[in-house]
Amino acid sequence: MKYAIIAAGEGSRLAAEGIELPKPLVEVDGKALIDRLIGIFMDNGAEEIVVICNDMTTLVPRHLIDIQRDGLKGRPIPLRFVVKSTPSSMHSFHEISQYLTDGTFCLTTVDTIFREEEFKTYVEELQRMTDEGEADGLMGVTDYIDDEKPLYVDVDEDMTVKGFLDKSDSCRFISGGIYGLTPKAIDTLNGCMERGESRMRNFQRALIKDGLNLKAYKFSKVLDIDHKSDIAKAEDFIKEKI
Repeated sequence: MKYAIIAAGEGSRLAAEGIELPKPLVEVDGKALIDRLIGIFMDNGAEEIVVICNDMTTLVPRHLIDIQRDGLKGRPIPLRFVVKSTPSSMHSFHEISQYLTDGTFCLTTVDTIFREEEFKTYVEELQRMTDEGEADGLMGVTDYIDDEKPLYVDVDEDMTVKGFLDKSDSCRFISGGIYGLTPKAIDTLNGCMERGESRMRNFQRALIKDGLNLKAYKFSKVLDIDHKSDIAKAEDFIKEKI
């Protein structure tokens, strides 16, 4: 399976709070965010990892060049990366989508924090569902809500996704920013770009509109690193015992 990481955001809120490093290189529990994801993806059978980062700093591209050359702590990494600033995460996804057209893939943003053991089970279920034609995608969701602008995920009793909502008083789950998809999703993405749409949540809505069968997979918690205080939250979460 291929994996992809969107690491092209500016990290402006972290910078405003005194974090000088670009977000992909911010450390949580002693690991840079991007290194943590790369390591987890390698532990889950990554045949290639595709990354997009912005061109506002040379620190991240240099770090990725080092990983291509030397591996991650000596472990060879099948890494491909694109350096380009984009207006939204959906545009970033589009920039790397050409490398994700030949099979099931998993996409996340660089600051997504989740339990590694849950992710392993999620990947296994994603591969099974897509191999058997049971679903066109498996979306990571959580009922832990600690987001400034959550995207609510409406599901039925079988965890089939019925819609993505900006506001809801009845939805139990929100999007965790973990997207397991088949190449069908790239056609939807291209349609969004042609219509001039933006934002990942609009892409997800378009997946439903285009008739893709999406299932939801529950993670106990998924955290994002948007503020300095989120770093400590994430470190506490990683150290929690189930």
